[in-house]
Amino acid sequence: MKNKVVVLTGAGGVLCSSLAKAFAKQECKVAVLDLNREAADRVAEEIKAEGGVAIGVQANVLEKQSLDGAKAVVNQELGPCDILINGAGGNHPLGTTSEPYFRAEDLNNTVKGFKTFFDLDVDGIQFTFNLNFIGTLLPTQVFAKDMVGRDECNILNISSMNAFTPLTKIPAYSGAKAAVSNFTQWLAVHFSKIGIRVNALAPGFFLTDQNRTLLTETNGSLTSRGNTIIGQTPMGRFGEPGDLIGPTLWLCGDQASFVTGVVVPIDGGFSAFSGV
Repeated sequence: MKNKVVVLTGAGGVLCSSLAKAFAKQECKVAVLDLNREAADRVAEEIKAEGGVAIGVQANVLEKQSLDGAKAVVNQELGPCDILINGAGGNHPLGTTSEPYFRAEDLNNTVKGFKTFFDLDVDGIQFTFNLNFIGTLLPTQVFAKDMVGRDECNILNISSMNAFTPLTKIPAYSGAKAAVSNFTQWLAVHFSKIGIRVNALAPGFFLTDQNRTLLTETNGSLTSRGNTIIGQTPMGRFGEPGDLIGPTLWLCGDQASFVTGVVVPIDGGFSAFSGV
């Protein structure tokens, strides 16, 4: 992968920043894209401090003009994109129910902030779909143009275990990630004749800034939901950022040259476990 130009969206976060650093260690030239410019610059500086080549670039994955500007910077500073990692994504509380199961008495619940299915906010759901799906489609439209007519280029999307079997409480996020998985397969076929491979990772349960308060208490112990997840994960732990590195480098490297259109679970056995 030496000298490959790798563009990662959402790379200011915990998981994709680890991937950015892993590519840099493979002597790739890394473009760290994030809505938060400070976060992008921080990751890029950490890579450069270790002797790698990286730039931080502010980009909004929901605005094509912003992505076009980011691409211009990447092309000028590093060259054309060889590998695109669509890592930007997330959930929104307005697209989330308060309880995993609906009960008739919930219609009379007057607790502030309590949400049943009937209270889900369209704007929150739309935000989640846009961030995950449109936030994958638009960067691909922009950066994949660099790949046309060139060899050994590929795209890696970040789906989720929710795309296989939806989790309770988060219908918008589960549906959005299912769309990402479906789009991965569609795009793999669509780009197959020009040699651009398209795959996805489906991480299981990793502690990130977005879900930490849902899965762990302030003292570090597990919440009820956290305990349920660990109980359904045969390996008995949450994923760590490093767990994504090996599969990522494999899918983006020459050893996976005949692999396209797959969604690879990185889940500690969660998807294989029946619960019994």
